[in-house]
Amino acid sequence: MGNPVWFIFWLLVFWFISFFVAFFCAFFYVILYVIVVCVPGLSGITDMLLQGLQFPHYCAKAMLECKPAC
Repeated sequence: MGNPVWFIFWLLVFWFISFFVAFFCAFFYVILYVIVVCVPGLSGITDMLLQGLQFPHYCAKAMLECKPAC
């Protein structure tokens, strides 16, 4: 069992930060993902935006594992 302080840390990050990051990334991801067909150079940006979309999942997993931030 991990340190419960990390659980609280990840819970706060999950609740107050991760959703805002995911919503921000989702808006641009939807727009740019369509354009990637015409401009393949944007695929790196869409990959980064996809990681931002998956940030709440990463926070939830780290919260349940009580994983340290570093």
